[in-house]
Amino acid sequence: MEFKTVVGVLFLLGAVNCQKRDQEDPCQTKTRVVADATYCDRYWECVDGQAELYDCPNGLVFVGKHRGVTEGCDYPWRANYCEGRQQANGPLSTEHCEWLYGIFGHESSCTRFWTCWNGTATEQLCIGGLLYNEKTHSCDWPDNVEGCQKHPLCNDDANGNVPLGKSCNRYWQCQGGYPRLQRCPAMLVFDRRSRRCVVPPTEDCDVPTTPPPPPAEEDEPENVPAEFINLPPGALPVQNRNRPRN
Repeated sequence: MEFKTVVGVLFLLGAVNCQKRDQEDPCQTKTRVVADATYCDRYWECVDGQAELYDCPNGLVFVGKHRGVTEGCDYPWRANYCEGRQQANGPLSTEHCEWLYGIFGHESSCTRFWTCWNGTATEQLCIGGLLYNEKTHSCDWPDNVEGCQKHPLCNDDANGNVPLGKSCNRYWQCQGGYPRLQRCPAMLVFDRRSRRCVVPPTEDCDVPTTPPPPPAEEDEPENVPAEFINLPPGALPVQNRNRPRN
């Protein structure tokens, strides 16, 4: 899939005009690709002996040939790529995406966020009790994330277990103040007193009759799209949420 967009052609005749504007000539470099001197989301590439100007995909900035997430372009917040320069193009927004490419916070959840690729948003989940940090665009410890309140279920113990109604094999596991639904291993039951999975019977539960969950219900996904290999630490794709747009 080709992401590059040609936005202009600079013909090299005699004294190179790009030198007058402190623009490096890509045809005089080993890589044949150089950053634009004015805009951090543009770059020049030498094609058939002449310099052509390209735009990075919307939301990304140029970081160097064979670097970044695609076509030498990367997320602008990963480093000071735009220091002293500006972006030539404004955001092109779609549902859940401020730019066509990027990582953005969820509208209603502190444990989820959106990864946007060419305008298509895929919902992601922070695991291990982590929350999404808007400043770092990654999953982080709750103490480092402002504006997210703890869930009432976890008021007594931010990292403890909580019974789920009258269920014998399901319970809430609090991680950093946020509950996650869990199931006891096969043939074990949740003991409300010790708040852990034990061998039955207990005061409330006999031998469970519910079979263990199939592999499809496990937290770990089997297949992660190639474009999401570089997800923030502590993040997983939320399954069955990625649908192509018409």
